[in-house]
Order: sequence, then C-alpha cells, then structure tokens
Amino acid sequence: MSDEDVRKGLAGIVADYTAVSKVNPDSNSLLYRGYPVQELAASKSFEEVALLLWTGELPTDEELAAFESFERANRALDVNVRAAIDLLPLDCHPMDVARTAVSVLGANHPLAEDSSPEAEVEKAKSLFAQFPAVVAYDQRRRRSLSMVEPRADLDYSQNFLWMSFGEEAAPEVVDAFRVSMVLYAEHSFNASTFTARVITSTLSDLHSAVTGAIGALKGPLHGGANEAVMHTFDEIGIRKEESREEAAARAKAWMEDALAAKKKVMGFGHRVYKHGDSRVPTMKGALDKMIAHFDRPEMLGLYDGLEQAMDEAKAIKPNLDYPAGPTYHLMGFDTDMFTPIFIASRITGWTAHIMEQRASNALIRPLSAYNGVPERHLA
Repeated sequence: MSDEDVRKGLAGIVADYTAVSKVNPDSNSLLYRGYPVQELAASKSFEEVALLLWTGELPTDEELAAFESFERANRALDVNVRAAIDLLPLDCHPMDVARTAVSVLGANHPLAEDSSPEAEVEKAKSLFAQFPAVVAYDQRRRRSLSMVEPRADLDYSQNFLWMSFGEEAAPEVVDAFRVSMVLYAEHSFNASTFTARVITSTLSDLHSAVTGAIGALKGPLHGGANEAVMHTFDEIGIRKEESREEAAARAKAWMEDALAAKKKVMGFGHRVYKHGDSRVPTMKGALDKMIAHFDRPEMLGLYDGLEQAMDEAKAIKPNLDYPAGPTYHLMGFDTDMFTPIFIASRITGWTAHIMEQRASNALIRPLSAYNGVPERHLA
C-alpha cells in the first residue's frame, strides 16, 4: 500500500450519505435540511430548528406547541445529575461536567436501552430540555451561587439565560443567544458528529454516542475555539475605557507579532469553507447588537484589529467561533462555559445524525496500513 492510499484524518473520504446538512459550494451556505442557516437564524426559534433537524421538516403550529410543552416540563435538573456534578472538583473543565452529566442522564432514562425511532426522538427531546440546567448550574456553583430553578413561562433561550444568571435577559440578549444556538446546531460530518455516528454504528445507545461526541468536542482541534478567542482578547487586554480605534491598533499589533512568531491563532479558517464561514455575518450581526447594547466599543476594536491583521497577512477569514466568543462574554458567561453552550446547541445535530445512522446502519470499521516491525518469532 502506498502513501497515496492512506488518507490521514480521512481527509477527502466520503464515509456515508446524510440528509441532515451540507455546505452548498455554489452559495457558500450551510444548509439544514435544505434551508440556509442564515435564513433560519433570521426568523426561527431554536425549538423550531431542533424539530427541523430531527424530522426533516419545520413543525406545524401544533407540533411546535406540543414540543414546547414537553421541553418546558422537562427542564429541571435531575437530582442524580446534580449529585454527580457536586462530586466533581470546581477546577475541572466544564466539559468534564457535561460529559459526566450526559452519562448520568442516560443511565437514568427509562428508555435507555430502547433504540426504536420513537424512543430515540423522545431521548433527544429530553436531552435538549435537560442540558441547559447542567450548564447553568455548573457555572453558578463555580461562582458559589445557588441553583436557579427553570421557569415554564419562558422560551428555551430566555430560560437558559434565566437559569444561568437569575434574572430575565433583555430581548436583544435573548435574540443574540437564540441566533448563536441556531448557528451552532449542526455541521455535517465534523469530528464529534462522526464520533457519535461511529459509536451508534456499534448499536450502542444514544446517550453513549452523545457522551463520546462531547469527548471529541473537548479536543482543542475541534471545540474550544470560542474559548480561545476570549483568551486572545484577554491576552491583548480588554480595556473598557478605550476607544474602538485604540483597541483596534493594539489588537492589530498583537496579531502581527503572533503571526511573526508563527503562533496559532484560533477563530480563523475552516476546513470546509473556502470563501469564508457563511455563518459569520449572521453571528457578527448578533455581536454588533451586544456591543451596542452593553456600550462596549473596545470589544469591536479588538475584533476588527485582529480580523484586519489576519486578512492582510494571510487572507484567512474568521469562523463562527470568532464572533461567538465575544458575544457570550458580553452576555456574562464564563469563558470555560462557551464550549458546553456549544454542546447544548449541537445536541440537536448529533442526535439527528444518531437517528439517521441507526436507520440505515453499517458498522464503521476502517482499515489501517501497518508500518510496524515485520513478522518475527520468539527464539
């Protein structure tokens, strides 16, 4: 077997079919079940997008109402999950908490070993409803704050922010959060989704597949770029008294030095998009609204300075994580919670792929090219 036959990282390999999402090269748009994601983010709730990913179609008013009723009735943090979270150290990464919580939720679900289509949908909906409480509680316990109970009179995004901060968020903040959840929901055969499909292909259960996907997303080459963006902002220094122009100049100088030192700067470039991440303009619009709402022009300066310097030096465009990180920061989330928020969104895409894999399953078991010691024998 020649080196040309081995595709490291499965680069360029088409592993299977999917009807869940694709990037349309003609329009450079990410499509969810055929709909450009920017159109969905402009007008649809996250609940509607979740149903679209699971079922293939946008819900009717009756279907949406039934799902909203189910979701609002299943938001409370399970006592077993809370007990498991409380056993974990406060200095562990929140992704460890997320992974553990999903395992516990799976172990306690009455349909844990039922993989019928109906059971899979119910488990996906339950996980969708339950996971925000995991993120919210973990952030609050790290801040030495008590848990905030969910409210059934709030929609998904409103309630997520309510449980996280204990106060109702302004409509502008709620909408920016909704937009981010829609944009992060799905992205074809990325590393975590493929991990979920591999696990599902063994006929393992839905929660095991999601737990494995979380493990894949924890890796800095896949998830965590939105966190890394804020670490970059912090390294440059966020100065609230600074003008947009002053912040931009400092950010540009920092980027030029970083590139000269061949430092990897997260939040730029994407393996799939050749002409820029199609989700960025929509997320940047949400960030702009947060900057205006909180009156933080220096954040825009940092954003613009880094983007300009990268474009001038490398012609590399931002990806979704670049505007998402500062957006979550302005909302008040701790940086380490950004990737768990990503999970809350991507649960929809992961579970859609899990159900698709199970419906037309083949065990995923690639071959390898051996390059070790030739056959040998004991003397």
